[in-house]
Amino acid sequence: MKKTILAASVATMLTSTVSAETIGVSMALFDDNFLTVLRNGMIDMADEMDGVDIQVEDAQNDVAKQLDQINNFVASGVDAIIVNPVDTSATLAMTAAAEAAGVPLVYVNRQPINVDSLPNNQAFVASNEIESGTLETFEICKNLRAAGKGGGARAYVMMGELSNQAAVQRTKDIEDVLAMDMCNFIEVVDQQTANWSRDEAQDLMTNWLSSGEPFDAVIANNDEMAIGAIQAMKAAGIDMGAVQVGGVDATADALAAMAAGDLDVTVFQNAAGQGSGALDAALKLAAGEEVDQKVYVPFELVIPANLGNYAN
Repeated sequence: MKKTILAASVATMLTSTVSAETIGVSMALFDDNFLTVLRNGMIDMADEMDGVDIQVEDAQNDVAKQLDQINNFVASGVDAIIVNPVDTSATLAMTAAAEAAGVPLVYVNRQPINVDSLPNNQAFVASNEIESGTLETFEICKNLRAAGKGGGARAYVMMGELSNQAAVQRTKDIEDVLAMDMCNFIEVVDQQTANWSRDEAQDLMTNWLSSGEPFDAVIANNDEMAIGAIQAMKAAGIDMGAVQVGGVDATADALAAMAAGDLDVTVFQNAAGQGSGALDAALKLAAGEEVDQKVYVPFELVIPANLGNYAN
């Protein structure tokens, strides 16, 4: 049962035939553009199905609150639980709580630390984070070379929440690409967390700009931080054509920033596809069906040349 698949089409996952089911969903944070699209992917799929009721709750980035939500779902007798973890280091407790109650559990988007030892009635649906930061950073490396910076370039790195597996992996992806012979001309000036937040990223970029350090690129773990950095640079009068900026997620705001010439690279992560895939896995587990324990929806590089493919 413990298999890994690459889901080339989300449609292939949506094959459940279910009776009346109640699914409890705990999201790390409602106030997040990417997670909103993911949440809506589940809601839209449930709305199209007969007899499927999903109860979606906001953990408000509070680990204790999320654990309480999971325990409450168990106590109320839901048929399965979907969790977008606040802190992936807390997933052992979540797994144990669901396993003890015999309730199927599906993690979505953020990888649990015990992903390789999940019980048989638990699964993980996401995109493979090894692809995300790698695609982003390698494209920025290519762009800097094409701009004549191959003799030496400097970059700032904005990290997501340090307790989050995606932030850790995307940052490692950046480090791995910059260690390659083709890209080792890029020096990291500084790297700090902006906690996935546009506002925090704007403040962080403003602080970096005040130092007066020259730089050629900003590589962010997500689009929200990339946009915050762009806002700070534009407020400071920086020529966006002279700086490479990259993010991950290909949110609507990020695509608009790319169309405006401010964002150079992003990576499409199919949030709605992850949401619907997680609900499909939860329904199958609730019905006693076998599912693949790791379902990966591929990342896709988005640049100005193919921006039109992602407009919708």
